[in-house]
Amino acid sequence: MHKTVFGAYTLHAIQTGFFKLDGGAMFGVVPKPLWSRHIPSDEQNRIPMCSRSLLIESHDTGRCYLIDAGLGHKFNQKFEEIYQVDYSDGSLLKSLASAGFTPDQITDVIFTHLHFDHCGGASIWKDEKTSELIFPEANIWVTRAHWNNAIHPNPRESASFLKENLDPIARHPRLILTEGAHVFENDFYTMIVNGHTTGMQLPVLEDGDRKLVFAADLLPTHAHTPIPWVMGYDMFPLTSMEERMRLFPQAVKEGWYFFLEHDADHEIIQLGHDGRNYHAATKLTLGEL
Repeated sequence: MHKTVFGAYTLHAIQTGFFKLDGGAMFGVVPKPLWSRHIPSDEQNRIPMCSRSLLIESHDTGRCYLIDAGLGHKFNQKFEEIYQVDYSDGSLLKSLASAGFTPDQITDVIFTHLHFDHCGGASIWKDEKTSELIFPEANIWVTRAHWNNAIHPNPRESASFLKENLDPIARHPRLILTEGAHVFENDFYTMIVNGHTTGMQLPVLEDGDRKLVFAADLLPTHAHTPIPWVMGYDMFPLTSMEERMRLFPQAVKEGWYFFLEHDADHEIIQLGHDGRNYHAATKLTLGEL
């Protein structure tokens, strides 16, 4: 389990499980001969993915922030077979325990967005029809724009918002809907990125001149660094590209570290630019940060 001290925070990489997604869907219009050089697919054209959360301990306030919560366990055998869900190397609760934490100690859960692979692990079945959050003491943070999108989804995105994931969040007395970018502490805040979905928030930590960005689905893997290499899962692909064109030059200039949520083999990358495309210039673990 990788961890490090970054400014006024101790950071823990929390592995919540592995799964597989269709490679074509993950790379949109990019031809397979190109993307498969970076991430090979299996016989069913699926590529390995992980759900890697980030636990942030604040030295100044004592708060414990969890960024996203993975797939969880509220699915049937058909779902498990389609996505090849694998918890052999860790689940959310096991990884939290390995880091020395219980769910009751999490003070804040920050959801980048509410697609099932980002929020499903935050709740469990209470009975056959009712699910409940496993973080009873935590504030739950979602942007208002994204919440409205999740509860009134467009037909293309509706399959990503599952009732059993959203209902316990909606009932939670400490659900906080932000109006946009939010400052949690002086050097810990969010930036809003649209395109993959509406109102996705990316947590950002600063340590002097260093900046760590939780990439979520702006940059799902190290292979998605070229501007046009956006996912077929993105609701607004052109907007995703515009956001990348806005952020990537600054990321290269300032040497941002991107914490990758879905890359099965790489935790953190820095971007480089070769005059034509962006690429993963540096690859490292959280412990090497």
